[in-house]
Amino acid sequence: MDFKDLVQQRRSHRKFTADEIDGEDVKMILRAGLMSPTSKGQRAWQFVVVDNKADLEKLSDAKDLGGAFIKDAAMAIVVLGDPMQNDCWVEDGSIAAITMQYQAEELGIGSCWVQMRGRGLSDGTTADMVIQGVLGIPENLSCLCVLALGRKADERKPQNEDKLKWENVHVDKY
Repeated sequence: MDFKDLVQQRRSHRKFTADEIDGEDVKMILRAGLMSPTSKGQRAWQFVVVDNKADLEKLSDAKDLGGAFIKDAAMAIVVLGDPMQNDCWVEDGSIAAITMQYQAEELGIGSCWVQMRGRGLSDGTTADMVIQGVLGIPENLSCLCVLALGRKADERKPQNEDKLKWENVHVDKY
């Protein structure tokens, strides 16, 4: 599949089969993240691969809304950065995360970005606090997102070329 088609095909999937993801596929997905460009070539992100069902369940409860489906994923990749080490940690982590999502799509694996930065529970507990506790992550690291990954249990139509918002593109001046 060429990149033009890959971009059109990649959609967020929140429903997964019970099938596991092959170790070589996991390695390819992580390789893509490790090769992603970063500010000043720092490569300062950290990734935690989670395939333990009990931990996936706990991660699905790290925020009030929008993460429940993590528990049904075959695995998750937690994308972390140290805000004190790298002022571009959000950008670098975002690039790595989407790069891993495109690699997953090429391998036929569904994925969905679950926003964690700035999220949490109604009692004031941050998603960071929950995730750090579940996975033993040092306090200096913050979680940008969790990528839920698994074999697709649903079909999504490719993005509709006719719905592209070309009016949002400006040349030379706004």
